[in-house]
Amino acid sequence: MSITLAGARIVTPEGVHGGWLTIEDGRITHVGQGSAPGPGHDLSGRYVVPGFVDIHNHGGAGGSFPTGDPDEAVRIAALHARHGTTTLMASLVTAAPDDLARATAALADLCENGLLAGIHFEGPYISLARCGAHDPALLRDPSPRELTDLLKAGRGHVRMLTIAAELPGALDTIREAVANNVIAALGHSDATYEQTLAGIDAGGSVATHLYNAMPPLHHRAPGPIAALLEDDRVTIELINDGVHLHPAMMRLAYDVAGPGRTALITDAMAAAGMGDGVYRLGPMEVNVADGVARLAEGGSIAGSTLTMDVAFRRSVQDVGLSLSEAAEIASLTPARVLGLADLLGSVSVGKQADLVVLTGDLEVCGVMKRGSWIVEPS
Repeated sequence: MSITLAGARIVTPEGVHGGWLTIEDGRITHVGQGSAPGPGHDLSGRYVVPGFVDIHNHGGAGGSFPTGDPDEAVRIAALHARHGTTTLMASLVTAAPDDLARATAALADLCENGLLAGIHFEGPYISLARCGAHDPALLRDPSPRELTDLLKAGRGHVRMLTIAAELPGALDTIREAVANNVIAALGHSDATYEQTLAGIDAGGSVATHLYNAMPPLHHRAPGPIAALLEDDRVTIELINDGVHLHPAMMRLAYDVAGPGRTALITDAMAAAGMGDGVYRLGPMEVNVADGVARLAEGGSIAGSTLTMDVAFRRSVQDVGLSLSEAAEIASLTPARVLGLADLLGSVSVGKQADLVVLTGDLEVCGVMKRGSWIVEPS
């Protein structure tokens, strides 16, 4: 079946142009400028951007990936898909070894059927001083042996591990992760600048939500932020919800790292797409008030209620990025992190037809995945 989208403002890495595109068998086959050569779905000047790729997401729609419940996972993915996220990685939190293995095995089934793009372990190998919304009683030193057992439970679908580089055994565990094609992400860390560099040299290539859950920049003790920002081997995650980061700090990170090393994430938890109330993130109780999630005990920020369309829109309207720049950090760069940039992440011929249609105000009015509408624009 062939689909033509006409009358669009197509956002590509090179810029925005008025034109059309055709889709066959779930792939983009043509991208043209001006009037379409034949009849098609007229988008009346609305924007077309690549489907969003979220590599750090704990939940939404009242559900939480750390439970390992398949029905909750399906509900979470559906909620974020309606907001434009067509590629989604499930993030777990610190848990006991058996609980982590059980959730991993359950989510691996959903990776195999294509619902999820992989599994991310955020914890348990993180700093007590910077553990945020993780249960401090369940933290433990990095263990290559335990990681190997967890990877077996994931059956090849564990894609990322967040780890604090300063912990005993961290560097060996980073090397073990990378040797098994698992992305080592540095974060939830109290590391020095030098310890962070050692983590990067060992194979760390992502900064887990830069700025958050790590020491702030200091002119005599630059810490992990400076090390992660300045190293071209590292892609930085940013939570652009107006709570985790001031727009000026996002601009600062973007100006240093550029679009090729910057990836928007949501770090969403169960309350995304829901109202205020009491929720859980792993074993921890979370209160959500005015859309901000905080631990019931202690008040630490506990993930977000963000969706990727909001992060994209804020990047343009509040941070000042162009549409092409925002599309790159919401789609192409995170796709590159996952090794999927040849398949998705931009509106390009030959790529999977994962697309988001946006109004002039950058509100989602259509979502397509693999050439089929999830939300069909009127």
